[in-house]
Amino acid sequence: MSTPGDRTPDSGRSGSGRSGSGGSGSGSAGAGRRNEQGRERNRGGERKFSGTAPSQRNRRADPARLVAFEVLRAVASEDAYANLVLPGSIKKHRLDRRDAGFATELAYGALRGQGTYDAVLARCVDRPLDQLDPAILDALRLGAHQLLAMRVPAHAALDQTVGLVRAVVGAGPSGLVNAVLRKVSAKDLAAWVEDLVAGLTDATGIAAVTHSHPEWIVRALRQSLVAHGRNASEIDDLLKADNAAPVVNLVALPGLGSLQEAEAEGAEPGVFAEGSAYFAGGQLSQLSGIRNGTVRVQDEGSQLVARALAAVVLDPGPTAAGRAERWLDLCAGPGGKSALLAALALPAGHTLVANEPVPHRAQLVRQALTPVDAGTWTVRVGDGRELGREEPASYDRVLVDAPCTGLGALRRRPESRWRRAPSDLVDLAPLQRELLFSALDAVRPGGVVAYATCSPHHAETLAVIEDCLKKRPGMELLDAGAALDAVSIGGPLHAGHGSTAQLWPHVHRTDAMFLALIRKPSTSQALSAQPSTSQL
Repeated sequence: MSTPGDRTPDSGRSGSGRSGSGGSGSGSAGAGRRNEQGRERNRGGERKFSGTAPSQRNRRADPARLVAFEVLRAVASEDAYANLVLPGSIKKHRLDRRDAGFATELAYGALRGQGTYDAVLARCVDRPLDQLDPAILDALRLGAHQLLAMRVPAHAALDQTVGLVRAVVGAGPSGLVNAVLRKVSAKDLAAWVEDLVAGLTDATGIAAVTHSHPEWIVRALRQSLVAHGRNASEIDDLLKADNAAPVVNLVALPGLGSLQEAEAEGAEPGVFAEGSAYFAGGQLSQLSGIRNGTVRVQDEGSQLVARALAAVVLDPGPTAAGRAERWLDLCAGPGGKSALLAALALPAGHTLVANEPVPHRAQLVRQALTPVDAGTWTVRVGDGRELGREEPASYDRVLVDAPCTGLGALRRRPESRWRRAPSDLVDLAPLQRELLFSALDAVRPGGVVAYATCSPHHAETLAVIEDCLKKRPGMELLDAGAALDAVSIGGPLHAGHGSTAQLWPHVHRTDAMFLALIRKPSTSQALSAQPSTSQL
């Protein structure tokens, strides 16, 4: 941060980078400032000018900051996902490892902190933020993140952000950006947050501003903690975990991939999932396992869910004796869990059908499965809601990784918190139930369905299971927490609550994955009484 002498509340209003020093300009001193036409010059007192001439001021965009700006623009204007845009932009601008890391932190950090930064900027701009050019607002967010949350000197953050605006937007708005960011730099983040929450009495509102989450998500996550057997007081730790840059999680496909190369580059073994690693630095594309697909980027929580389904004990049943198993990934795109399941199925001679309704995503699934013996897997393009009717009682294990709000992966997809709305829960609820019912039709008697979501929200987790068991009495809810513990190499996860399991970023360092395991009775005589809500 710059020193107090480098910034004043009124500095930069003209957009020239000047700092006003005050002074009345009265008396004889004023006469001494008249030009030959008798006009008074510099009536504000002695003026301090920028150390560089206008022709020498920064008019180019630093490549790393330009990459971050392109990501924010794509997210805002094209509804793009930052994690999909960022690699291409880094490659296009040929950033080295250091600059790529800077661009990543700048883009993701600005997206995560958008709520807090917008509240700060609203105090520093003389008009509503929605009246600003969206590109200017994105540049201001990047500047605010550098000033308030990165180890970037204030003068560099100001100069480079103004240069970015001059290069990609135009010289006109650069004065506004300069003036606003000078005001932002007048306080550090803690002081700004203290000002912003002053007078607020609602704990949800305070948490929303402090941790940069929409209020409805703060409220939903607090309720989710309680619903899954944890204490509501953990909400601050959960929100902080959402804002921490996640370490890249890797998985080596069993029997096919190796983590040795990644470990040579500093990767550390995963804590819970076999064959996993945490990769904190380096360029993933340089790893041969990443290039050939035998090593994949996959959250450790997702790995545990796939391994738990693969390891759970089935009721053999009369139709399953003496044959290899058939597995189904009902919602397979983009293919990460399918690849791991197929690799787990291969040694035992089992096969996997990966279903994906969207053709271009089905192609991603095929690419993900390419390293596994082609005789092990098939990609089906079709509506998963129809599969149970078309292929009843055909599969031994079924994974329903249901479409959801993604509230459990906000640390990896920071833009999602600003896109999602409570209405999304209403829209997704019927789909989630229809997919689960289809899976229960598709699984054979004695087989198991795993219902998983990357969201802890009650409406997407416990409520779905509760409805399912009411409408399909006799289905057996297995102990999902015990199933996760059985495949954990790091000891008990303590993720179970009742018969379901919920992982948490602030507890397990994973996405907030939910898991329920449902076994279909092997005979009509095995139908049991409807489980009570307390079992959930």
